[in-house]
Amino acid sequence: MPSGYVIRKHEYYDSVFLMSVNKRLSDTPGIEESAVLMGTEANKRLLDQIGISSPGIDSAQPNDLIVAVIGETNETVADALENLDHVLKMMTVGGPVSSVRTLKAALERKPAANLAVFSVPGEYAADEARRALHSGLNVFIFSSNIPREQELELKLLGRSLGLLVMGPDCGTSILHGTGIGFANRVRRGTIGAVGPSGTGLQEFTSQVHNAGGGISHAIGTGSKDLSDAIGGLTTLAALQLLEDDAGTEVIAIVAKPPGKETLQALLNRGRTLMKPLIGCFLGIEQASIFQAGPIQWGRTIDDAAAQALRAAGVETKALAEVSDSEPKEQLDSIRSGWKRGARYLRGVFAGGTFCYQTQQILFDAGIAVYSNGPIDDAYQLSDPALSQEHTVVDMGDEHFTLGKPHPMIDSTERARRILVEAADPGVAILLLDFILGYNAANDPVGDLLDTIQEAQAVRRAAGGDLTIVASVCGTPEDPQDLGLQVKMLSEIGVLVFNSNARATKFCVQLLKGQVV
Repeated sequence: MPSGYVIRKHEYYDSVFLMSVNKRLSDTPGIEESAVLMGTEANKRLLDQIGISSPGIDSAQPNDLIVAVIGETNETVADALENLDHVLKMMTVGGPVSSVRTLKAALERKPAANLAVFSVPGEYAADEARRALHSGLNVFIFSSNIPREQELELKLLGRSLGLLVMGPDCGTSILHGTGIGFANRVRRGTIGAVGPSGTGLQEFTSQVHNAGGGISHAIGTGSKDLSDAIGGLTTLAALQLLEDDAGTEVIAIVAKPPGKETLQALLNRGRTLMKPLIGCFLGIEQASIFQAGPIQWGRTIDDAAAQALRAAGVETKALAEVSDSEPKEQLDSIRSGWKRGARYLRGVFAGGTFCYQTQQILFDAGIAVYSNGPIDDAYQLSDPALSQEHTVVDMGDEHFTLGKPHPMIDSTERARRILVEAADPGVAILLLDFILGYNAANDPVGDLLDTIQEAQAVRRAAGGDLTIVASVCGTPEDPQDLGLQVKMLSEIGVLVFNSNARATKFCVQLLKGQVV
């Protein structure tokens, strides 16, 4: 297919902005694939993988912007590239514009600053973060692909200087009521939260808000912090900060399982903590965790939110679980619409934590499930692009996002996967998540609405129904309008729940008697 590219010398943008620009370009009629990235060696290899290469691209530098597109016709490609200036202008209209290009210049303009946020290519993030720490700044590192030894070095440096290192690969934090990265708008309150993943913290803080509670701070640690190689350095530092914070009365940790040594360190710290500590380690063995130590354990994020709210003295009726036994008539009615032979669940997730939690709930119910990020390695998909039996897929995995926007910003790859699953006659249930908040898509449901209806039509044409179940993570105060997002789904027959755990538990009930 026709392709083309442009290179803008010495025109640097951070990765969040680039993902947003790519989303605009990918929505252009006739554009099959697009890539908007800086000219790092890793990014140039990605372009080569999708079939776009040239001596000009080879000579691009890390501070050069590369925009590449593949389209239906030469005219489509040319029009998209000629429209680049308009797209860049549209993305910056109404937003703050700054001429600051260095840390030194930023500190001269904001000498009282105490936090630096980094969203630069991973190969440069560690050096920039190190400079910020030596300048007396806490750091939030959105960037990923930083070697583990560099992460450890940064966190040890932060500890020695009394500064917090959030990240690398840190998706979310809420500090003094201000969201950083992907974050929902939640009220201030007395519950503090710590977690490596963005969507886990988003689900927890949104649940607390929607039940009437509030968040003092939510501190992201980065996806590798709880590994034994890092030892939970940021998690332990965050626990100390929240313990010292007069506005925090209850503390919760929401995460995937820590390394064995790191878990023991957390248990030891929990014994000395002067405030109630709630723990939710998704995917950990139940027997080993619920009997251990000073932490109140929640099996799901919903459980952790409910326990934190109770510890804070907040009524938790709004967090009532899905009934373990929904009306049999409703379940039978849904199953009666499935075509003969349709019996599998397929989950297509933007949130990696939701993919992980869904696996845990299914395995707890005796339902084995495959994934590209499996709890049990025996259920690793051989090819992330191909589902088998019950499958849940994290569309934010590098396999799907290398050189492309994250699915929380751009739904293109998720839309393609939804239609693939709908065309499989063995699929009975499609499980989705929609994540609201700052820096997420402006209309996450609207972006997939046509795709969902097309999936329903594909199945009806084959002589059966496709049951679509969805969770929406967010609060009524988020910019995307939570009520409208839920309404749009409900109006086209999607079964909507206000948490991933509840949506998955409903699917479990539908699958009873269908598991093979």
